[in-house]
Amino acid sequence: MTEKAIHFNNVSFEVNQIKIIHPLTATLYKGKITTLIGPSGAGKTTLLKLCNGLISGTTGNIQVDGQRIDTFEPTALRRKVGIALQSAPILKASVYENLALPRKLQNQSLTKEEACRFLNDVGLTEDFLMRGANDLSGGQKQKLSIARTLVNKSEILLLDEITAALDPKSVREIEQLIVDLNERFGTTIVWITHDIEQARKLGHYTWLLKNGELIEASETEKLFTSTNEVVQQFLARGDDK
Repeated sequence: MTEKAIHFNNVSFEVNQIKIIHPLTATLYKGKITTLIGPSGAGKTTLLKLCNGLISGTTGNIQVDGQRIDTFEPTALRRKVGIALQSAPILKASVYENLALPRKLQNQSLTKEEACRFLNDVGLTEDFLMRGANDLSGGQKQKLSIARTLVNKSEILLLDEITAALDPKSVREIEQLIVDLNERFGTTIVWITHDIEQARKLGHYTWLLKNGELIEASETEKLFTSTNEVVQQFLARGDDK
């Protein structure tokens, strides 16, 4: 049996009595890549924020590695469940200072030797260490953002459209990086993407959300051959509208 990384038990989320996420019960599996697809406004980013406690569900409960998410100390939870966003927040400082930030927030230090190892893990060389982070290309900034997440040794990595604004070469590099992290370290990946082919190519599992409802969650190839009419219509359009 595949172990559960994150389990949603009748979880919903609403704002001003408007349901953003309708009640859902589903599992994200440990050591797997799960891609989240669906139209804009489907609730994908909200679901991601629920996974590491940036927001709390209105009903139900979420378990991370079998422990209720509301029993975690927030800093410990964010270390365990890291997140990388499309617009990676980068300090106006060196690459090294950006990498050291997670440790600094814990009153700890990051050696330059350790920093170089994290850079190597994401395909960047030691030459980048003392460069200004704002001078990096879009793809390099995204790699730095992921490397900074790795400093916390996150077991689960949440990715929100991290390749959407990148050129094709950078997209391929980031895709390969994520696959490598998954295969080398067993990192559980949850990846929001509007690129249908990316979802199909990289996901072991795929979830389709629409209007805050989980339409289908299954092994990727099963979802892409689903007989569900809503799934078929979405895939036929091949976009996020």
